[in-house]
Amino acid sequence: MKIAIEAQRIFRPNKHGMDFVVLETIRELQKIDKENEYYILVSPGEDRCLSGCENFHIIEISCPTYPLWEQVALPRAVSKINPDCLHCTSNTAPLFCKVPLVLTLHDIIFLEPRQDENKSWYQNMGRIYRRLVVPRILPKCRKIITVSHFECRHIQTTLQLPADQIIAVYNGFNSHFKPIENVSDVVRKYITETGYFFFLGNTDPKKNTAGTLKAYSLYLKKSSAKRPLLVADLRETLLDTILKEQDIEEIKPYLFSPGYIPNKDLVYLYNGAFSFLYTSFRESFGIPSLEAMACGTPVITSNTSAIPEIVGDGGMLVDPRSPEEIAEKMLELESSPELYDAQVLYGLERIKYFSWKKTAEKLLDIYETFSKKI
Repeated sequence: MKIAIEAQRIFRPNKHGMDFVVLETIRELQKIDKENEYYILVSPGEDRCLSGCENFHIIEISCPTYPLWEQVALPRAVSKINPDCLHCTSNTAPLFCKVPLVLTLHDIIFLEPRQDENKSWYQNMGRIYRRLVVPRILPKCRKIITVSHFECRHIQTTLQLPADQIIAVYNGFNSHFKPIENVSDVVRKYITETGYFFFLGNTDPKKNTAGTLKAYSLYLKKSSAKRPLLVADLRETLLDTILKEQDIEEIKPYLFSPGYIPNKDLVYLYNGAFSFLYTSFRESFGIPSLEAMACGTPVITSNTSAIPEIVGDGGMLVDPRSPEEIAEKMLELESSPELYDAQVLYGLERIKYFSWKKTAEKLLDIYETFSKKI
């Protein structure tokens, strides 16, 4: 087969979840598939994190905006390649494309009511674009891939899709996430000491940044240790706004907000943390929870959406809408060494169910079945 894979944003320096999913999957496909011919379609960028090989060809496509890149430049490039299929990996795809289409639809959060106002213009524009494009391309997809059985059922029910059109394929996590020693030098770039709580917050309302900060304020009132909180991927000006809105400005001295953290440093920060807080309202999978557990760091996470499916019944699950419950788990973990050690061991066992190799193998099975149908 000739397989075209859209990986538009993998060369950008500040990568996020979907970028890492396609990057790591392609790297594993390179290891296991020496027969099919692959064309990886990307936008030029500074971080050349993927190299081609004998049967993997990287095609760079320049275009000023994402919508034009996807709707105009990408179909033109695909028509020249004339592949057996095009796999679009980040929720959207060209409205007009002559080759059979496989789509990874990570979630349909953009079609759901918002938990709160999003203060990011970029994310708001992305939401509008997805709402316009996705309903129009779904009927054209030969196969739709999503990342958990929860999301598979939710998408199928909400959009009334045929059961054989959509399939769940779990994400993995990078093998460099593991327990390590001597993390202090990297940790000190972001926070003054180890043994902190770690939270990946951003402007997306589903991440529950305000509720998590409120929970942390309740934790500080009862804890004798008063561990600091490292909040990644959130500008300090926005952090200050949230603290003022929640009337918890007094916790600011305990907070560290360095902004975007490169993926290569995350392994040190997970290892340096006392616990990782993954208290989102809504996730279709939840790679950060696996990364933290793989580093031997207990995770306090939500009992909603796909998160229990990934973390498992033995995880520390809380109602993300209850700051009191989140704070209670933080204190419980801090006060019980036995519970802490049990959560470390549980996490290291749980992550064995997931890997990018397994993801790539299932994706290859889909490609090969797909070619027979064509």
